[in-house]
Amino acid sequence: MIRSLDQDTRSNYGAGLLHFTQYCDSCNIPEADRMPASKNLIAAFTASHAATASDKTLNNWLAGLHFWHMVNGATWQGADMLRAVRHSFAKMVPSSSRWTKRPPITIEALCILYNNLNLQSPYDVAVGAVTLTAFWSCCRLGELTVRDHNFFDALKHVSRSVLPLSINSLTDESRTQYTSFHIPWSKTTKELGADISVTARSHRTDPLKALSLHTTVNSGIPTYTPLFSYKTSSGWEPLTRTSFMLRCNDVWVQNGFPSMPGHAFRIGGTTELLLQSINPDVIAVQG
Repeated sequence: MIRSLDQDTRSNYGAGLLHFTQYCDSCNIPEADRMPASKNLIAAFTASHAATASDKTLNNWLAGLHFWHMVNGATWQGADMLRAVRHSFAKMVPSSSRWTKRPPITIEALCILYNNLNLQSPYDVAVGAVTLTAFWSCCRLGELTVRDHNFFDALKHVSRSVLPLSINSLTDESRTQYTSFHIPWSKTTKELGADISVTARSHRTDPLKALSLHTTVNSGIPTYTPLFSYKTSSGWEPLTRTSFMLRCNDVWVQNGFPSMPGHAFRIGGTTELLLQSINPDVIAVQG
């Protein structure tokens, strides 16, 4: 069961178990009373973190504690009482623990970013391809980049084995070119994965052109590597989310824009497509 969880979920669940254990230790709760945990113990643990953590964090911790009960075949007694506790907890969350609203990346910001990339650099070419694919295809960055250099899972991340990409044309009068590639895992479909469609646009920020440039400039990299890996003097490197966002925000800040969060690409792309009167059902399927 534990292996069915992705790395981020394991980390969140692990944090919940750690905090629960620390709470029980501080209150001298006997080991026998921690599994299964009583309603009162779960409620007391939850209440002890009021006004110090976000409700989202709490829900992750409790989900981890619930999962650990399932793994050990123990009865979970927290459902009923916790509804009231969670409701009260959410009202007590400090403003410092709440997520700020994520602004969308505008088409202006997208153009500024892409125009300031050095398309002679394999790294910037990879950044450009992810930038335009994430925006126009409404992708999550976790579907295109890896978390760090040493964390690549072929069951979760798209690899260069999808290359070469097949370029097709729509059957309508426009004959617009497009391609698609399969990602093995997504946040909504899990291990079923999803197909990401990349459609050409008569614009400087054409994602199909950027993707094609990436596969040309960064060719010759092994097929078992992440799709958006890039060439270096010593071989190749995977494009990590952190490195990608640092490059993007460096350009934006230098040009008078605020730093943006990674999720802003998907929000911005969705907003722009809606402004172009694209059917919401089409956008929903896309991203």
